[in-house]
This record gives sequence, C-alpha cells and structure tokens, in this order.
Amino acid sequence: MTDTTAPATGSTPALATRLDARSRQALVLLLAAVFVVFLNETTMSVAVPTIIEDLGITAANGQWLTTAFALTLAVVIPVTGWLLQRLTTRQIFVLGMSLFVSGTLIAATAPVFGVLVIGRVVQASGTALMMPLMMTTVLTIVPMHLRGRIMGRISIVMSVAPAIGPAISGFLLQAFGQQWRALFWVMLPIAVAMLIIGIARVPDVSELRKVPLDIPSVLLSAIGFSGLVYGLSSIGEAAEGGTLLPPWLPLAIGVVVLAIFAWRQFALARKDAAFLDLRTFASRTFSVSVIMLAIGMLSLFGMVILLPIYLQNALGLDTTTIGLMLLPGPLLSGLLGPFVGRAYDKVGPRPLVIPGSILLSASLWMFALGLGVDTPIWFVVLANVVLGLGLAFLFTPLFSSGLGSLPPHLYSHGSALVSTLQQVAGAAGTAIFVALLAVGMAAAGETDITVASPEQIVAGVHQAFLVGAITTFAVIATAFLVRRPETPEVSEESLHAGH
Repeated sequence: MTDTTAPATGSTPALATRLDARSRQALVLLLAAVFVVFLNETTMSVAVPTIIEDLGITAANGQWLTTAFALTLAVVIPVTGWLLQRLTTRQIFVLGMSLFVSGTLIAATAPVFGVLVIGRVVQASGTALMMPLMMTTVLTIVPMHLRGRIMGRISIVMSVAPAIGPAISGFLLQAFGQQWRALFWVMLPIAVAMLIIGIARVPDVSELRKVPLDIPSVLLSAIGFSGLVYGLSSIGEAAEGGTLLPPWLPLAIGVVVLAIFAWRQFALARKDAAFLDLRTFASRTFSVSVIMLAIGMLSLFGMVILLPIYLQNALGLDTTTIGLMLLPGPLLSGLLGPFVGRAYDKVGPRPLVIPGSILLSASLWMFALGLGVDTPIWFVVLANVVLGLGLAFLFTPLFSSGLGSLPPHLYSHGSALVSTLQQVAGAAGTAIFVALLAVGMAAAGETDITVASPEQIVAGVHQAFLVGAITTFAVIATAFLVRRPETPEVSEESLHAGH
C-alpha cells in the first residue's frame, strides 16, 4: 500500500529549513507556558493524602481536587473553538495565563477545602485555553512539510510534563515538610513570569472571524461533556459506594444532551455559525486519527491508574519507588518526539503509526500476561517503556496528519475537538480499567482493594489489561488507514454544500 507522503514541493529554501523569528518566538513561549500548566495538572495526585489530613476532609472529598479539574476542562475546552476565532493569539494567552495565575494564588492561600477546589477550577479554566491555542497556532504558522518536527516538540510537553509532575510534587512535599501549599507557591512565580513575558512578546498570528456565540450550544456542551466525564469518573467510586449519583444517570444525561448538541451544530453549520463545527469529521484522516488518539489516551490513563495499585498492593512497593518506575516510559515518549516529528516530515505517518500501534498492543499484552505476585521490577519498567515507545510513534503523526487534513478555518474547531475528546478518553480509560479491576477482583472473591490479597489484586489487574490488550487490535487495523494529506480533505465547496 503506497503512502501519499512526499513532501510538498515549490517551497522556498528558508521555509524548507526553519521558521521565521516571529513564529519561533510564538512557539517557544507557547510551549513553555503549556509545559507549566500541564506540569501542574498531575502534581495534586501525590498531595491529596496530605491535604486530606491537613484540612480534615474525607477521601471522597479529596478526590474532587482532580474530578473538579477534569470537569472544568471538559466544560471550557469546547468553548475554545469559538473563542480562538474571536480573540487574538496574545489575548487568549494572557487570558489563559491570568486565569492560571489567579487560580494558583487562590489555591495557595485557601483557608478551607471549598476555596481550594475553586482555585483548582480557575486553574483548569486557564489550562483549558492553552493546549487548543498552541495547536491552532502551530497549524496557522507552520507549513505542512515542517509540522511533524514542531508537533514532535509538542509531544515533549504532553508526555514529559504530566509524567514528572508527581515526582516533582513528592520532592517539594518532602523538601517543605509536607506543606502542600508549597506546590502552589513554587508554581506561582513561574506562572507570573510566563504571563509577563507573554504580554510583552507573544505575537498575534491568528485570523479573526466574527462568529456569534450560540448560548444554547454552550449550555448543551457544558452539560453533555461534564455529564459524560463525571459519569465515567464516578464509576470507580461507585464500586466503593462513594458517589452521590449512580454513574449511569450522568452518563445517560451526557449522551442524550450531546446528541442534541451535535444536531444543533450541524444545523448551525449550514449558516457557517457552529459553536463547535463537527464538519471536521467529514475528513477521513481526521476521524481515523481521533479514534486512534482516543484509544491511545484510554490505554495511557488506564495504565496510570492501574499500575500504582498493582505495584503498591500486590508487590508492596513504596510510593517513591513507584513514581520512579513510572517515569522512564513517558520520558522516553517525550524525548523521542522531535525525532519522530522529523521522520514524519520525511516519510509520512503510516511507517510510524503501524509499528507504534503494534508496540502499544505489545505493551498491554505484556501487562496482561506478565504481571503476577512475584513479577520482577525490571519487567514492569520494560513494559512501561514499550508503551511509551508506542505512544511516541503514534501521537505526533496522528496530531499532524489529523489536524493537517482540515481547511484553515476549521483549525480552531479541530484543536478544540481533539483536546476535548482526549479528556473524555482519559476519563473513560480510568473508568473502564477500574471497573474491570473490580470485576476481576470480585471473581477472585474480594472487591475491597485495601484488604484484598496480592493474588486477588493480580486477578483484577489481569482482567483489565486483557480487555485493554484486545482493544488494541482495532488500533493496529486502523493504523493502515492513516495518511498525510497534501491538501485539506474538506473542501470549501463541500462545506457550503452542507456536507
């Protein structure tokens, strides 16, 4: 099968080798800012037990520090599709970093738990703006034949920042005597510096369009996506009897409302006024890439939630050792990003995503078949490294080819959709793997992780990873459909014709 991946011809020598100074400046600042906000996203996981003890709250309440963050992302990210068309690059940057700085300050000075949750929500609002902004900016200023290289650098941010967040959090908690506020006080001056530099140096590279804001779409989006994410996030808690609502209720509401939301978007698209333009899915490459990215994120988040449970409860390892064991895979994935990006520019996506999907499948089969009560540490690290290697070969080509298949005026919508579906897939991965863990443990005679034997934990982990490994066959099959489009797959004529 031939891949239509020859680099575009006719470019000037300057464009063929590097970006202009103004574009490089915009990308460096955006990458640095997104690294900061992504780093913050995972620092809470280690600090939650300390916060629970210090503020005298329950474990169920403490979980809201991460749940509220995820819900806010699910609500705000879809709005960026519209916002990126109405505000300039600098305005979005300043708004996003201002929200992040404000949220960090609120959290650092929070006198009670409720105020701390508000701070996390404000932080998440800023975080939600930054990733779609960076993706849209890249699509706007980077020529097609250089996008792989730049997307490779973005993958460093996506992989490394969340991976080192827990390790940095643990180090800071130890250095500051378990004072969780130190996490926010250390982050605050860094965020303020990024905001000041951005105000002075981020150039405006976006093209604005006067698209009206459809309030019903905003409400439908907020209810639909938050219902979906909350329902998925609460599945694990439901197994322990710790949810306010049965998970099926918000899930059902979310699905129904999102169906109404989609119907309204297609209706608004006929007037070129969609809040989140779903005509992006008219591009086969975009649709295929989104499906593969979703399964990849589902596998990644499932591993992130399951492996620590296995390592701590079945192998009896301490949290510091677990954190160090989980670092090599994401670090490798991030460090390989630039090399994979350059390879994408030369050979296109298919020679990368096919072996990447096979490596992803191999890693989950290693977890499914190789984890036991006496599994050596090196095997777990090796399987995690194989997973990181597979994701490195998947994420950069899929982002580049999927978003690159869209016409320019759909860039903001495509970026918002990809970021939103990443959040939903992450929540789904956590929910599905936790639910399968509970099913496997129940079959072995126990449902409570805290009292389960190592053998019962292993039975649950085996069940979850086995199902995850089977689903990766769909990724391998879909990988053969990915290609790099030389021109947008969705034409202006088809859009105006209502397709």
